[in-house]
Amino acid sequence: MDFSEIMKQANKLQDKMKSAKENIENIECEGSSGGGLVKVIINGNGELKKIGIDPSILVESEKEIVEDLIIAAFSDAKSKINDEVAKKMKEITGGLPLPPGFNLGF
Repeated sequence: MDFSEIMKQANKLQDKMKSAKENIENIECEGSSGGGLVKVIINGNGELKKIGIDPSILVESEKEIVEDLIIAAFSDAKSKINDEVAKKMKEITGGLPLPPGFNLGF
């Protein structure tokens, strides 16, 4: 394979990565904690989009527990979004193993 062909393939991959980045921004995952008492939704960029809290836990004496549940729900959603992003990246790269830190424009 000559260098020009490699560059063409690299450009195609870069275009696919740009499209994937746009698609990833639209992915949303819900995380929950406390048996579903606290739910959060984040997008593919890790931005918090929504928080849902069951009213039954909104009492002053439970404030710290609610705060911990929000953090746990966010961590759950973040883990799920990371899995979804990894799946999308694998689809785009065709399973091609990329070196650590090689992000193709992300």
